[in-house]
Amino acid sequence: MKVVYRWGASLAVLIIAGAAAFSLSSREITAAEPQAQSTQAPGGQTPQAAKGSPAASEELIVRGEYLVDHVGMCSECHTPRDARGNIDNSRYLQGAPIWIVPVHPMTNWANRAPALAGFEGFTDAQGETILEKGVGPNGLDIQPPMHIYRMNHADAQAIIAYLRSLPSNYTQP
Repeated sequence: MKVVYRWGASLAVLIIAGAAAFSLSSREITAAEPQAQSTQAPGGQTPQAAKGSPAASEELIVRGEYLVDHVGMCSECHTPRDARGNIDNSRYLQGAPIWIVPVHPMTNWANRAPALAGFEGFTDAQGETILEKGVGPNGLDIQPPMHIYRMNHADAQAIIAYLRSLPSNYTQP
């Protein structure tokens, strides 16, 4: 029986080591993805330099695009859906009715996700507070179902630069 335990322990160590190696390799791939991402918004439009922020670099905008599309998944709620429930990328980040409902009634549940394209109506400082602290321009916590993010300052700036680079009246060509 002792041999069986030794083999079992050895197998467990190998499985843990393999999982750790996979985790590390996926982190390296994830860290490299922002550089590999295209600089085109859905529909093929290339973002322009961020409005009000001439110093916004292409790298910052590309990083913001990655965070918006692949980390925050912002289009899931901030982009309208068609009659079949599919995201309508012709209205990418133009704001939309909230399509999910809470399991239990909540009085502070938002009914609509605001437009993010162009980031109009928000200052950079307000955007940073939303993304870094989860506090809206009105001084109150962000309403569910919006996730309360605790992003670092550089990521918040990248997201704001990307959103400002999008036309506020985005339409698919």
